[in-house]
Amino acid sequence: MTMSPELRDSSILIVDDIPANLALAVSMLERHGLRLSVAQSGDEALRRVAFAPPDLILLDVMLPGIDGFEVCRRLKDGGGPAAAVPVIFMTALG
Repeated sequence: MTMSPELRDSSILIVDDIPANLALAVSMLERHGLRLSVAQSGDEALRRVAFAPPDLILLDVMLPGIDGFEVCRRLKDGGGPAAAVPVIFMTALG
């Protein structure tokens, strides 16, 4: 799969509390030249976004502390650049 040139330098924040899930997501995306960062909790995700808003957030629903829905709610209600960042929810529940 080829990545369009305008997307190659995009930044993605991957948020999941399970290291194996983070490793899988990183391994699938890093080969495309994307700038990746990870967070293992909702609080860590909020800190990272406040410091440097990514172009996209891949967000686990079930996290320790505040869950993914609350993280998204805080980002969208907080205004500023973080409110415009698209969020894709992920879950491993089957």
